[in-house]
Amino acid sequence: MSGIRRIAIDDAGLPPPTPAIEQERRVAIFDLLEENSFALVEHPASPEGYALTLAIRERRLVLEIAELDGAEVAAFHLSLGPFRQVVKDYFQICESYFDAVKRLPPSQIETIDMARRGIHTEGARVLAERLEGKARIDLDTARRLFTLICVLQFGS
Repeated sequence: MSGIRRIAIDDAGLPPPTPAIEQERRVAIFDLLEENSFALVEHPASPEGYALTLAIRERRLVLEIAELDGAEVAAFHLSLGPFRQVVKDYFQICESYFDAVKRLPPSQIETIDMARRGIHTEGARVLAERLEGKARIDLDTARRLFTLICVLQFGS
């Protein structure tokens, strides 16, 4: 039963999330806890799973991984640089998508949604690359984690 079993978002020092961002956060956390594939490369698998804390500190993405009893197992400090453009693109396409839902026909909405999903997948790929050699994650887990990175960066 390894994988991520608990998630905390450390948004200390960031502006409070908007209701829409808070909803995105709740959905991403729920989906991630329901199903994920996460294993540390240089640490034996935890049969109970891991607790993950995500934060932005000193302009770096921080992933702290602990056993469920609180014992820290690993911490990864990743540069936000590789994420900046894809996060910016993702927010822009999401804005276009939400605007389109209000006024465009379904065929045009579908085109924008396909672009949105493509950018989201690109962000997940960037995350997986940044974690290479540190943790193994599948695409769905990377996508859900990328959503949480986006909501963190929205406030930074």
